[in-house]
Amino acid sequence: MLTLHRAAFVLPDPADPTAPSIADGAVVVRGELVEAVGPYGELAAAYPGARVRDWGPAVLAPGLRNPYGHWLLERAYHPDPREEVGVEPVADGLAGSTDEARCGASARRGLQRMLGCGVTAVAGPFERASVRTAVARSGVVGLPGSAASSGGLDGGSSGGVDGGPEDGGARPLDPLAVLPFAEAVHGRVAVGGRADFAVFATSAVAGGGGAQPVAGGCLATVLGGRLVYRRR
Repeated sequence: MLTLHRAAFVLPDPADPTAPSIADGAVVVRGELVEAVGPYGELAAAYPGARVRDWGPAVLAPGLRNPYGHWLLERAYHPDPREEVGVEPVADGLAGSTDEARCGASARRGLQRMLGCGVTAVAGPFERASVRTAVARSGVVGLPGSAASSGGLDGGSSGGVDGGPEDGGARPLDPLAVLPFAEAVHGRVAVGGRADFAVFATSAVAGGGGAQPVAGGCLATVLGGRLVYRRR
Protein backbone atom coordinates (compact mmCIF):
# COMPACT_ATOMS: atom_id res chain seq x y z
CA MET A 1 0.00 0.00 0.00
CA LEU A 2 1.16 3.51 -0.83
CA THR A 3 0.87 6.21 1.82
CA LEU A 4 1.54 9.89 1.20
CA HIS A 5 2.53 11.90 4.27
CA ARG A 6 2.01 15.65 3.83
CA ALA A 7 3.44 18.37 6.07
CA ALA A 8 3.97 22.12 5.93
CA PHE A 9 7.72 21.48 5.95
CA VAL A 10 9.68 18.36 5.01
CA LEU A 11 13.30 18.31 6.16
CA PRO A 12 14.95 15.31 4.48
CA ASP A 13 18.42 15.81 6.01
CA PRO A 14 18.57 18.30 8.90
CA ALA A 15 22.13 17.26 9.76
CA ASP A 16 23.33 18.76 6.45
CA PRO A 17 23.15 22.57 6.67
CA THR A 18 23.14 22.80 2.87
CA ALA A 19 20.18 20.43 2.43
CA PRO A 20 17.00 22.27 1.42
CA SER A 21 13.69 22.09 3.23
CA ILE A 22 10.53 21.48 1.22
CA ALA A 23 7.60 23.79 1.93
CA ASP A 24 4.25 22.01 1.61
CA GLY A 25 6.19 18.82 1.11
CA ALA A 26 5.38 15.14 1.13
CA VAL A 27 6.92 11.71 1.54
CA VAL A 28 5.48 8.70 -0.27
CA VAL A 29 5.96 5.36 1.50
CA ARG A 30 5.61 1.95 -0.13
CA GLY A 31 5.79 -0.87 2.38
CA GLU A 32 8.74 -0.12 4.66
CA LEU A 33 10.65 2.08 2.18
CA VAL A 34 10.52 5.68 1.00
CA GLU A 35 9.21 5.81 -2.56
CA ALA A 36 9.45 9.56 -3.20
CA VAL A 37 10.19 12.89 -1.51
CA GLY A 38 9.14 16.25 -2.91
CA PRO A 39 6.48 18.96 -3.15
CA TYR A 40 3.02 17.77 -2.20
CA GLY A 41 1.37 18.92 -5.44
CA GLU A 42 3.79 16.97 -7.61
CA LEU A 43 3.60 13.78 -5.57
CA ALA A 44 -0.19 13.90 -5.20
CA ALA A 45 -0.46 14.08 -8.99
CA ALA A 46 2.07 11.29 -9.49
CA TYR A 47 0.43 8.98 -6.92
CA PRO A 48 -3.31 9.65 -7.17
CA GLY A 49 -4.23 6.36 -5.50
CA ALA A 50 -2.07 6.81 -2.41
CA ARG A 51 -3.65 7.04 1.03
CA VAL A 52 -3.00 10.55 2.36
CA ARG A 53 -2.00 11.42 5.92
CA ASP A 54 -2.12 15.19 6.08
CA TRP A 55 -0.24 16.41 9.15
CA GLY A 56 -1.16 20.03 8.50
CA PRO A 57 1.10 22.81 9.86
CA ALA A 58 3.83 20.42 10.96
CA VAL A 59 7.45 19.49 10.31
CA LEU A 60 8.33 16.03 8.95
CA ALA A 61 11.94 14.99 9.50
CA PRO A 62 14.09 11.93 10.20
CA GLY A 63 13.48 10.26 13.54
CA LEU A 64 15.69 10.95 16.53
CA ARG A 65 18.55 9.00 18.11
CA ASN A 66 18.55 8.59 21.88
CA PRO A 67 22.16 8.19 23.05
CA TYR A 68 21.20 7.00 26.53
CA GLY A 69 19.74 3.61 25.69
CA HIS A 70 21.81 1.59 28.13
CA TRP A 71 20.90 3.77 31.11
CA LEU A 72 17.25 4.22 30.13
CA LEU A 73 16.51 0.59 29.28
CA GLU A 74 18.85 -1.43 31.50
CA ARG A 75 19.22 0.70 34.63
CA ALA A 76 16.18 2.96 34.85
CA TYR A 77 12.76 1.50 35.63
CA HIS A 78 9.72 2.61 33.62
CA PRO A 79 6.66 2.24 35.87
CA ASP A 80 3.52 0.45 34.81
CA PRO A 81 0.60 2.97 34.83
CA ARG A 82 -1.21 0.60 37.19
CA GLU A 83 1.46 1.24 39.80
CA GLU A 84 0.24 4.86 40.05
CA VAL A 85 3.71 6.26 40.72
CA GLY A 86 3.95 8.42 37.61
CA VAL A 87 5.55 7.76 34.24
CA GLU A 88 9.03 9.24 34.69
CA PRO A 89 11.94 6.76 34.67
CA VAL A 90 13.06 5.74 38.14
CA ALA A 91 16.84 6.19 38.28
CA ASP A 92 18.67 2.90 38.87
CA GLY A 93 15.35 1.17 39.47
CA LEU A 94 16.68 -1.97 37.76
CA ALA A 95 20.24 -1.85 39.06
CA GLY A 96 21.15 -5.29 40.36
CA SER A 97 17.83 -6.83 39.31
CA THR A 98 17.86 -10.41 38.05
CA ASP A 99 14.16 -10.43 37.13
CA GLU A 100 14.34 -10.57 33.33
CA ALA A 101 10.55 -10.43 32.93
CA ARG A 102 10.37 -7.19 34.93
CA CYS A 103 13.32 -5.73 33.00
CA GLY A 104 11.80 -6.64 29.65
CA ALA A 105 8.43 -5.14 30.54
CA SER A 106 10.11 -1.95 31.72
CA ALA A 107 12.13 -1.74 28.49
CA ARG A 108 8.99 -2.12 26.38
CA ARG A 109 7.32 0.73 28.24
CA GLY A 110 10.44 2.86 27.92
CA LEU A 111 10.65 2.25 24.18
CA GLN A 112 6.98 3.13 23.74
CA ARG A 113 7.56 6.40 25.55
CA MET A 114 10.59 7.12 23.36
CA LEU A 115 8.41 6.63 20.27
CA GLY A 116 6.24 9.40 21.67
CA CYS A 117 9.28 11.67 21.47
CA GLY A 118 10.04 10.81 17.84
CA VAL A 119 12.88 8.39 18.64
CA THR A 120 13.59 5.82 15.92
CA ALA A 121 17.09 4.73 17.01
CA VAL A 122 18.63 4.04 20.41
CA ALA A 123 22.23 3.44 21.45
CA GLY A 124 23.32 0.42 23.46
CA PRO A 125 25.09 -1.59 24.63
CA PHE A 126 22.24 -3.89 25.65
CA GLU A 127 23.52 -6.61 27.92
CA ARG A 128 20.21 -8.08 29.07
CA ALA A 129 18.56 -10.59 26.73
CA SER A 130 15.11 -9.29 27.64
CA VAL A 131 16.11 -5.74 26.66
CA ARG A 132 17.68 -6.87 23.37
CA THR A 133 14.44 -8.68 22.57
CA ALA A 134 12.35 -5.62 23.43
CA VAL A 135 14.45 -3.39 21.17
CA ALA A 136 14.34 -5.86 18.28
CA ARG A 137 10.58 -6.31 18.51
CA SER A 138 9.89 -2.58 18.81
CA GLY A 139 11.29 -1.81 15.37
CA VAL A 140 13.52 0.89 16.86
CA VAL A 141 17.03 0.69 15.39
CA GLY A 142 19.57 -0.53 17.95
CA LEU A 143 22.93 1.21 17.58
CA PRO A 144 26.36 0.16 18.86
CA GLY A 145 27.20 1.35 22.32
CA SER A 146 29.36 4.35 23.11
CA ALA A 147 30.17 6.58 26.06
CA ALA A 148 26.92 8.38 25.35
CA SER A 149 24.80 5.37 26.19
CA SER A 150 25.78 5.41 29.84
CA GLY A 151 26.14 9.10 30.41
CA GLY A 152 27.99 11.59 28.27
CA LEU A 153 27.08 12.78 24.82
CA ASP A 154 29.13 11.63 21.89
CA GLY A 155 29.85 13.33 18.62
CA GLY A 156 32.20 15.84 20.21
CA SER A 157 29.63 17.35 22.55
CA SER A 158 31.02 18.82 25.72
CA GLY A 159 30.17 17.69 29.22
CA GLY A 160 27.99 19.48 31.69
CA VAL A 161 24.75 18.89 29.79
CA ASP A 162 21.72 18.62 32.04
CA GLY A 163 20.99 14.97 32.63
CA GLY A 164 24.58 13.94 31.88
CA PRO A 165 27.01 12.13 34.15
CA GLU A 166 28.51 15.29 35.62
CA ASP A 167 25.35 16.15 37.54
CA GLY A 168 24.18 12.59 38.15
CA GLY A 169 20.77 13.44 36.74
CA ALA A 170 18.36 11.25 34.86
CA ARG A 171 18.89 10.83 31.14
CA PRO A 172 16.04 12.18 28.99
CA LEU A 173 13.68 10.12 26.88
CA ASP A 174 13.51 13.00 24.40
CA PRO A 175 16.93 13.69 22.79
CA LEU A 176 15.84 17.24 21.97
CA ALA A 177 15.92 18.01 25.68
CA VAL A 178 19.73 18.03 25.51
CA LEU A 179 20.76 17.98 21.85
CA PRO A 180 20.30 20.43 18.98
CA PHE A 181 17.94 19.10 16.35
CA ALA A 182 20.69 18.62 13.73
CA GLU A 183 22.67 16.45 16.17
CA ALA A 184 19.66 14.50 17.43
CA VAL A 185 18.37 13.17 14.11
CA HIS A 186 19.25 9.67 12.93
CA GLY A 187 19.86 9.27 9.19
CA ARG A 188 17.81 11.04 6.56
CA VAL A 189 14.57 10.68 4.63
CA ALA A 190 15.77 9.46 1.24
CA VAL A 191 14.29 7.56 -1.68
CA GLY A 192 14.99 3.86 -1.27
CA GLY A 193 15.77 4.20 2.43
CA ARG A 194 13.79 2.79 5.32
CA ALA A 195 10.77 4.93 6.14
CA ASP A 196 11.75 6.03 9.65
CA PHE A 197 10.66 9.58 10.44
CA ALA A 198 8.76 11.76 12.87
CA VAL A 199 6.30 14.63 12.63
CA PHE A 200 6.53 17.65 14.93
CA ALA A 201 3.93 20.31 15.67
CA THR A 202 4.63 23.83 14.43
CA SER A 203 3.94 25.13 17.93
CA ALA A 204 7.26 23.48 18.82
CA VAL A 205 9.29 25.22 16.11
CA ALA A 206 11.95 27.55 17.47
CA GLY A 207 11.20 31.12 16.51
CA GLY A 208 13.64 32.80 14.19
CA GLY A 209 15.56 29.59 13.50
CA GLY A 210 13.45 28.12 10.77
CA ALA A 211 11.66 24.79 11.01
CA GLN A 212 13.58 23.41 13.99
CA PRO A 213 11.53 21.08 16.23
CA VAL A 214 12.24 21.23 19.94
CA ALA A 215 11.54 18.92 22.86
CA GLY A 216 7.94 17.91 23.45
CA GLY A 217 6.68 18.60 19.94
CA CYS A 218 6.31 15.10 18.46
CA LEU A 219 2.94 14.44 16.81
CA ALA A 220 3.66 11.10 15.16
CA THR A 221 6.40 8.53 14.62
CA VAL A 222 6.76 6.18 11.66
CA LEU A 223 9.01 3.09 11.78
CA GLY A 224 9.59 1.04 8.67
CA GLY A 225 6.53 2.64 7.09
CA ARG A 226 4.26 1.83 10.06
CA LEU A 227 2.60 4.56 12.09
CA VAL A 228 3.67 3.45 15.57
CA TYR A 229 2.81 6.57 17.53
CA ARG A 230 0.22 9.32 17.08
CA ARG A 231 -0.47 11.98 19.66
CA ARG A 232 -4.07 11.90 20.85
